[in-house]
Amino acid sequence: MSEARAAWSRKDTPPDRAAPPGLEATPGLETPSGLETPSGHAATREEPGIGSTGAGCGPEPAAVGWLWGDPADGIPSDAPLYALLLAASRIMGAFYAGTLTQAGLQITPAGLGVLRVLLAVDGLKSSDVAARGWSSPGTLTSVVNTLVREGYVERRSDAVDRRVVRLFVTDKGRRICEDYYSLAGPYWRDAFSFVSPDDEPVIRKFFVDMIDRFGELTRKERGK
Repeated sequence: MSEARAAWSRKDTPPDRAAPPGLEATPGLETPSGLETPSGHAATREEPGIGSTGAGCGPEPAAVGWLWGDPADGIPSDAPLYALLLAASRIMGAFYAGTLTQAGLQITPAGLGVLRVLLAVDGLKSSDVAARGWSSPGTLTSVVNTLVREGYVERRSDAVDRRVVRLFVTDKGRRICEDYYSLAGPYWRDAFSFVSPDDEPVIRKFFVDMIDRFGELTRKERGK
């Protein structure tokens, strides 16, 4: 066991095998960077509409630079909701990647995301995995190639139609997911310890509604 993993194992909070809070319903496969638009293109400071006022989002903040993670003077009180969400997604993505590094696990957040989709429904086609994770087919192919090379996933021809290739999690892939849940669980619980039990139902409803809403918008954009 590496020193990093041993350090995690010494935590006072006993790890369990349940999915860490906030991870069991994450729809995306890629590390949430907060820099992608629904079409998949990287947003820039010149992205049309990125600084405009949106319905229900509040007025445009005076310091537009804050949108990109430089809260030198704190979070502006007039920051629109989308800006807060983008910033939260970026910092959570960095935290997510950091938990993998500290756990000593040789897998990327995108790779772990694919494994989690397949753990829920094993034997999916690549296109189905991409759709469930709101990922592009090209990005998914690259991630799956790495997972296959590392022995976490294997490709098999469909038993009925040999032209169809399906993806299956290997025993090694299941083990690395179990290791992540047990090693990272205490850190995720600590990360969300600031949430009051009284506030949790409201926050949970907000995220469920947001996932449904943006899922609907993304499906419409993709013509589905």
